[in-house]
Amino acid sequence: MIGLTSLISRNPPMAPKLNEKRAQFVLAKIDQILGWERKTNRERDTYFVELGRYLCEVRAGQYWRVEKLKSFDEFLTRRFPESRRKAYYLMSIHEQLPRPARAELKEVGWSKAAELAKVARRDREHFDCANWLHKAKTTATQPFKDEVEKYLTGESEASELIYFKVYKSQAPVIEQALEIAARMLGSDHSRGYCLEMICADFLAGASADRSDPEILYSSLCHLFRLLPGPHRLRFLQHVTEEAA
Repeated sequence: MIGLTSLISRNPPMAPKLNEKRAQFVLAKIDQILGWERKTNRERDTYFVELGRYLCEVRAGQYWRVEKLKSFDEFLTRRFPESRRKAYYLMSIHEQLPRPARAELKEVGWSKAAELAKVARRDREHFDCANWLHKAKTTATQPFKDEVEKYLTGESEASELIYFKVYKSQAPVIEQALEIAARMLGSDHSRGYCLEMICADFLAGASADRSDPEILYSSLCHLFRLLPGPHRLRFLQHVTEEAA
């Protein structure tokens, strides 16, 4: 668990052949949609499905190379300076939700659609699209998010909002850590869960360095409770074998 954010790719795949004409068209459409989005919320909710599709195409075709950029993340940083998290949510909506459902997503908005994508990712071919779409249309945003959280985790624990101030220079580091954790842990988990895992990982590493067995024990117990059922059994079996 320690070293959660260590990702190294030693053998990156070959870059796809760049279709510059298509790339220019897609990039122009993205800028057009983002321009509309900055004007009115209505246009944002109208075009978010299309925007997610174009973003997926940019990533797959590496269209960011047309602008002489080094990576897709650099492309997102330019288009989504406030937070790249929304871009990944929009892409998840396109990737996870079945095609017939996308035509109805404009009625629920992108934030609820992102929650639907979490359920679809977990349930895969067993995703009850019609039932969840109905819930999204008839339930307010926060209660719907709470219902999705309860469905995914099986828990209905009370939540609490925590507020603290960060400087603008600190925000990109925090956002990047949360985005990496979300990609590693799965987009079906909340940002609160990702932050909890980052903090638990830090505590485990810090307590190990300081040789404080009590803090390390507490951190490991906390991490264990965050594991899904099958992984808990694997962990217990490993610990039993090590103890023997």
